[in-house]
Amino acid sequence: MDMHTVVVGTSGTTAEDVVAVARHGARVELSAAAVEALAASRLIVDALAAKPEPVYGVSTGFGALASRHISPELRAQLQRNIVRSHAAGMGPRVEREVVRALMFLRLKTVASGHTGVRPEVARTMADVLNAGITPVVHEYGSLGCSGDLAPLSHCALTLMGEGEAEGPDGTVRPAGELLAAHGIAPVELREKEGLALLNGTDGMLGMLVMALADLKNLYTSADITAALSLEALLGTDKVLAPELHAIRPHPGQGVSADNMLRVLAGSGLTGHHQDDAPRVQDAYSVRCAPQVNGAGRDTLDYAAVVAGRELASSVDNPVVLPDGRVESNGNFHGAPVAYVLDFLAIVAADLGSICERRTDRLLDKSRSHGLPPFLADDAGVDSGLMIAQYTQAALVSEMKRLAVPASADSIPSSAMQEDHVSMGWSAARKLRTAVDNLARIVAVELYSATRAVEIRAAEGLVPAPASQAAVAALRAAGAEGPGPDRFLAPDLAAADTFVREGRLVAAVEPVTGPLA
Repeated sequence: MDMHTVVVGTSGTTAEDVVAVARHGARVELSAAAVEALAASRLIVDALAAKPEPVYGVSTGFGALASRHISPELRAQLQRNIVRSHAAGMGPRVEREVVRALMFLRLKTVASGHTGVRPEVARTMADVLNAGITPVVHEYGSLGCSGDLAPLSHCALTLMGEGEAEGPDGTVRPAGELLAAHGIAPVELREKEGLALLNGTDGMLGMLVMALADLKNLYTSADITAALSLEALLGTDKVLAPELHAIRPHPGQGVSADNMLRVLAGSGLTGHHQDDAPRVQDAYSVRCAPQVNGAGRDTLDYAAVVAGRELASSVDNPVVLPDGRVESNGNFHGAPVAYVLDFLAIVAADLGSICERRTDRLLDKSRSHGLPPFLADDAGVDSGLMIAQYTQAALVSEMKRLAVPASADSIPSSAMQEDHVSMGWSAARKLRTAVDNLARIVAVELYSATRAVEIRAAEGLVPAPASQAAVAALRAAGAEGPGPDRFLAPDLAAADTFVREGRLVAAVEPVTGPLA
């Protein structure tokens, strides 16, 4: 567990805090202002609960059952029942980091003082996170409208001491046993609290924030692998000149071109495109890398803006307003988040596609400008990296399927009360798969390009210092260089880990300076 502490206040949180809690086990504390805001909003809810007039979520049923007024003696049961009935997920368990992000982001909204939840409920949420207790949440159950209902319900069930959860040792046990083992008392939910724990976009938002962190690393890594491929193919770096990108001023394009240019600085391989088989221009997959990578970077920037707005939001229905009103709303609809999740899956698929095209070019004797077929040691006896490209192609094909938007779909629920939904959770789940696949695709290009660069170096051409640093670090990580055929999967796995953990970027930055 990380000793870093994240303090939850009344005005949202940051992407960095989400990652710290979800992935690195940072501790969570409520600020004094948050505790005050929780207590103040609870007074408002208690006052409304005492009135004879029905108030949605406080003294009524939910969704299509909102027309029923619930008498005071049944309201605690009502809140327990909504959690139990909505904890209806199915399928495989969701990853621990996703559940921790889900819980932390729900706590963020609760702490805003707009939900009417008591301070002791919020403290229990923080205690569960700090104890390393992770509710069992299932893959299916959220339509992304009234938020991520089923996933959040499984989390709320743990707060009640019911259902199953994973302890800090990774063992799944009854949630009540885990709470007792850590000295945490189960919560007894009161008016509105069950509903407030369920009604948010926290799951899809958490997955968006973590995908953005991963994709930032992968886009910088892809700039590096594109530069290595250009170098191995004896291409020209003139297309990376800043003045060319200044006249088409998309910000990401300029960043990617600059990254590539810095990786290639001092290369003895670039500029040989006019040698044995003169070419006026390199192929699109080489020459247009900054345009494709850069457009993806701009998409990441837009998605980060949306994530930032959602992180600053208090998503619940109804909400407690500063003037004391408790008002119904539609802020739980996941459309803003769902759209960018799908957009990211599209650009990730296209980045994977252009990486694969460069890999194929490196392996094709007729297009690689003098490299051996499939970068094999003794082509015919050896197959080289032939099947590595097959694996990469299979991943790219799946990426294209994952790029089909989930948010373009909707299916009615709750007796047509919830007749248009976002499918944002589904968009987030497939994006996680897409990000995993993209890391593997970039890793195959890296493995191929470094082998090709080493083959060129053996012929007497001197790679760029940054390229040499990348090759040396990858070899030290266990992905071997050119030579006779061997069991290839471990090398590809080592390259995947190397890319995924940000070690490719870390390897070249001492030479290039910080890359964007």
